[in-house]
Amino acid sequence: MSDGAGGPVETETASEARAWGRWFGRPGRSLTRRLIWLASAWIVLALVLTGWTLTNQYQESSLRRLGNVLLDTIDEVVLSTNAAPDGSLTVDEVKDDRTLRPLSGKYWAVAEPGPDGRLGILVRSPSLAGESLTIPADLPGRLAAARGAMISYNDPDGLRRGGEGPLGAPLRVAASMKQLPGREAPVVFLAGIDRSNIDRDTQQFATFTWTALLILGLGLVIAVFLQVQIGLRPLYALRNEIADVRKGRAARIVRSYPLEIQPLAEQVNRLLDHNQETVERQRTHVGNLAHALKTPLSVMLAEAGDKTGPLPDIVRRQTEVMKAQVDHHLRRARAAARAQMLGEITPVEPVLDEMAVMLERVFGDKGVEIDWRAPEGLAFRGERQDLQELLGNLIENACKWARRRVRVSAGATGLGQMVIVVEDDGPGLPEDQREAALQRGSRLDETTPGSGLGLSIVVELTRAYGGRISLADSELGGLRAVLELPAAEA
Repeated sequence: MSDGAGGPVETETASEARAWGRWFGRPGRSLTRRLIWLASAWIVLALVLTGWTLTNQYQESSLRRLGNVLLDTIDEVVLSTNAAPDGSLTVDEVKDDRTLRPLSGKYWAVAEPGPDGRLGILVRSPSLAGESLTIPADLPGRLAAARGAMISYNDPDGLRRGGEGPLGAPLRVAASMKQLPGREAPVVFLAGIDRSNIDRDTQQFATFTWTALLILGLGLVIAVFLQVQIGLRPLYALRNEIADVRKGRAARIVRSYPLEIQPLAEQVNRLLDHNQETVERQRTHVGNLAHALKTPLSVMLAEAGDKTGPLPDIVRRQTEVMKAQVDHHLRRARAAARAQMLGEITPVEPVLDEMAVMLERVFGDKGVEIDWRAPEGLAFRGERQDLQELLGNLIENACKWARRRVRVSAGATGLGQMVIVVEDDGPGLPEDQREAALQRGSRLDETTPGSGLGLSIVVELTRAYGGRISLADSELGGLRAVLELPAAEA
């Protein structure tokens, strides 16, 4: 039987949570994972930027140092260069031992632009040993635009000649265009130096830096994980306390929490107090109403007494109906009030045993046997009186229609719910009449005693606790009633 509940309604909070999940994946579903994930992402980003900045800064610093060395070499060559009247150039001995040793890794050359715009080497250092420095095709134009400033570039092939030996070492080359006295054509001075050591040092620095940052990053992520776990521990404790209240293990939140969480704990306690006060007020109103209604009804029945006639019969009959209706609505009001309370739990096994013993005595003339089974520890999340009302009505109804046998079984579903199944070996109930049997005041057989409110009371109590009831065919041949109720968690 459907309880008439509609489909799930998406709230703003649920929509926001799904948006976080789309942006950040599964970590967005957990506050702990979200904090760790965001902190870790920021740590990785910061460390990557730091490593890249440090490595590039070290390389640029090393290249600047090489540039200063090359600039000193160019200045020394410029001071040692003389221009003859015929335009030829001579270079006095440059006092740098490395430029005197062949293929030492430090070189210089003097060149001039040719008619085709390319640079032609005029003089070269003894260290070049007849080789030439690599000159890019666009170098003359860049030098002219620089107006005497030094231009640096890398030569990855170095003095490669066949690819063997030290000639393949990469070079850092600097060039500057100067105008010498007594010579119209500008002169280009070049200096190169082996940068293998710089590249190797840069690689070692990068390896060390990235290794250190990786270790630092792992340490920071672990620290963030521990910080989040320790920082959120009060929330976990509060969650457990609220769960204890819901399961009936505690009545209030009693622990003290940090300043940021303590107001939440106090608000939960106020909510519990308000809920308790509301329930008590409802119980008081229900009791007052019961007293106010039952006394006049009792007086009416007493006045009718054993008198005969149409009027006394009508008074007695209608008064009984009124009392049944009053009892029904009072039970419904009490159930609604009790269902709002947290922490009430009732073991199922003793209630079933009590109901079975009592009803076997009531229906002893029929010889009805009630076979019941319930796992030890199964508990109903509600008051004992309501569970007695539910089971009493269902089992009594089964006993009324059973031939000899009634079977009751209870168990937990594992989803915070439990199921109680009541079956009998009676004539059963056609499928098209089952829904009507659950309606208030419905009596499908007027020959049986009762007001027709038994199953409707079960329906009302079940709905008050957020459960449901359904009817089906039993394997015993009669009717099978399936009752789903909230279970108290262990």
